[in-house]
Amino acid sequence: MKTKNLKTQVVIIGGGPSGLLLSQILMKQNIDTIILEAQSREYVLKRIRAGVLEHGSVELLKNAGVGERIFCDGKKHDGFIISSGEDSFRIDLSTTTGKSVYVYGQTEVTIDLYKAQDKLNAQIFHNVEQVKISELDSDVSKVRFNYLDQTYEITCDFVAGCDGSMGISKNYIPDKIKKSHIVNYPFSWLGILSNTKPVNHELIYASHKRGFALASMRNEKLSRYYIQTPNTDKIEDWPDELFWKELIKRLPKHYSTNIEIGKSIEKSITKLRSLILEPMQWHNLFLAGDAAHIMPPTGAKGLNLAFSDIFYLSDGFINYYSKGSLNKLNNYSHRALKRVWKTVEFSKWMTSILHNLDDDNKLINKLNKRELQKIKKSENAQKIIANQYVGLPY
Repeated sequence: MKTKNLKTQVVIIGGGPSGLLLSQILMKQNIDTIILEAQSREYVLKRIRAGVLEHGSVELLKNAGVGERIFCDGKKHDGFIISSGEDSFRIDLSTTTGKSVYVYGQTEVTIDLYKAQDKLNAQIFHNVEQVKISELDSDVSKVRFNYLDQTYEITCDFVAGCDGSMGISKNYIPDKIKKSHIVNYPFSWLGILSNTKPVNHELIYASHKRGFALASMRNEKLSRYYIQTPNTDKIEDWPDELFWKELIKRLPKHYSTNIEIGKSIEKSITKLRSLILEPMQWHNLFLAGDAAHIMPPTGAKGLNLAFSDIFYLSDGFINYYSKGSLNKLNNYSHRALKRVWKTVEFSKWMTSILHNLDDDNKLINKLNKRELQKIKKSENAQKIIANQYVGLPY
């Protein structure tokens, strides 16, 4: 069958929230895009991911014309709780920083972005196969793929790799140029979603001798809970009854007595790791989100950091197509990585201080507990945490 030829300005590989947001921002500036997604639209919308949006992410979505429902259906959070055993204290975000975060699920963000893209008649190919990129070091690049038994070839100016840690985009940066920085943590998160009332109106980050726990939510009737588990544990090791018993033990009693127990509607185990790939660009290829960096979910930074990448990348594309300047695009990796490193540093610190290690690391566990006690008494330390949590400025 003859190859079908297409032409656009920016090909976006990956139809998750970061790819959709990039397309939305560019199309509103009359920059043509084509999105290629390996999965179906239904599959993308079923992904259960982060639910906390930084101040900057909310502003970015609002400016892209997709923030209206966040303010209607999302929950504004002005603080969160940190506990150590039975002791707890609150980090006041709004008073300390003048900013807040919103609890609004990634699925809802993706729904909003799809609707906005549909209104703009965006070109989105789902269930694509055999995606191959070529001529990245030329004035014009090409992307080939198969869709519904038809082979397509797109001629484009640039390629944006928003296809996650398992995607193909990052493989096109030569190994002799690419550097990967990886930390694998000795524990995992077991998470459940349940149709129950959240135990608290704000998130609770609980450090406990039995292991870390997080009490979160999606809305007033949908709770999201996590507990730290060994990397060797499997989902079948944790029936709902056992999960709830363990969660109750790890939260302070004045919170755990309010837990509403119910059947899990989703359950997963995630091994924690940090990864940074640099540079985030090579000739006409630019990486964003999980394609370039992964971090523990402790500080709710994954989606937010992907969105900050999109801010810098869209700024570079807009500057090129409006002014003919490559300056911002050439500096994309440098600009994005400055924020990436600072954010990963915070995520690693928060992960390390809140999680409990095995008995061979009693000293570290004791030091972490002492540091949490110092934070409780230090306004300056709480201010630093608050500023990181609401998100560093772009």
